[in-house]
Amino acid sequence: MTSGTRNYAIVTAAYWGFTLTDGALRMLVLFHFFKLGYSPFTLSFLFLLYEAAGIAANFVGGWLATRFGITRMLMVGLTSQITGFLVLSALSPEWTVFVSVAWVVAAQGICGIAKDLTKTASKSAIKVAEKEARAEDAGGRLFRWVAWFTGSKNAMKGLGFFLGGLLLQSLGFRYSLWLMAGLLLLVLAGVFLSLPRTMGKAKASSSAKELFGKSKGVNLLAAARIALFGARDVWFVVGVPVFLYANGWTFTMVGGFMALWTIFYGLIQASAPAVVKRSADGLSAEVPAARLWSALLAATPTLIIAALAFEVPLRPDVILVTGLCVFGAAFAVNSSVHSYLILAYAGSEKAAEDVGFYYAANAAGRFGGTLLSGLLYQWGGLNACLAGSALMLVICFLVTLFLPINPRTET
Repeated sequence: MTSGTRNYAIVTAAYWGFTLTDGALRMLVLFHFFKLGYSPFTLSFLFLLYEAAGIAANFVGGWLATRFGITRMLMVGLTSQITGFLVLSALSPEWTVFVSVAWVVAAQGICGIAKDLTKTASKSAIKVAEKEARAEDAGGRLFRWVAWFTGSKNAMKGLGFFLGGLLLQSLGFRYSLWLMAGLLLLVLAGVFLSLPRTMGKAKASSSAKELFGKSKGVNLLAAARIALFGARDVWFVVGVPVFLYANGWTFTMVGGFMALWTIFYGLIQASAPAVVKRSADGLSAEVPAARLWSALLAATPTLIIAALAFEVPLRPDVILVTGLCVFGAAFAVNSSVHSYLILAYAGSEKAAEDVGFYYAANAAGRFGGTLLSGLLYQWGGLNACLAGSALMLVICFLVTLFLPINPRTET
């Protein structure tokens, strides 16, 4: 095994461990506070700082990873997640609602920083490891590595959703957080002992103009990513779980379904290279694929709204689950193509900065989607969330029409 392949395997395994606990955290917080009677808007508010912190963490994290090395930033991300879990576990049932919400939002902010520092470091490591592998005659494999990393990560997130519901039911809120902090401590030790400290280290940008002066491809893809992930989270964060629970599903059933959906989503992502044709020169196949899958996605929430409105002879929850599966398949392929495109557009020397900028946009989309998920569901129910998703996906499609075929096209 080459050093590049070895480093890729270690980073992937570390991110698996992180994502497992991150998915569990989402279900723990959502279900714990839903049981306490919190409204849909308040539930979405609990996740806002988590998403907002990710915007800054991605952007600054990309610069820090370039300046100090990817391994160090990966370790900082894991340490931050452990800290967030311990802070959240100190929550007391005797506190007022205001103090409890403020405490959870702050702890979620720490976890949001952790998630996006870890994601930026891990995705950047793939670019570096693949370059090392090519230098060692291991063959170019960037698209396959990105697809497998992203897909397997989301499969682990799905398992985390199920784990969160299971832990809440069996161990309770506090003990579940302590257990997950302990597991992440083992992952942190593995990263510290196995990865080279200076992996991905380079001369970082020294001015704001240089830091923000990305290529046309990176800028446009970042804009598309905001709309894409806003369109997912606007109904997935609050709308789907609350709607299913309101239609007779138990917490375990909701957590189990979301786990299976996310695993299915991850498996489709991992298989994207078999679905999307690779181009021999430039991105002449991959960019049109991003446009096609964005268009297909935009139609899905619209069709779900129509099926619910015209009283199709199926239960509303069955219509939603069916539509969500179709949406998940198309979204998985599209997201995987986007994840490849950002590494294709990113420069080799400062890949972490470009990836951090891109995932800052990703976090901005999640932030907007999370906020709107609670607001729209409280205002107009699931249909309002679906309409918001459709509008964002149309915007995503329009932006992809301007993506350059040449990975090195500059602004």
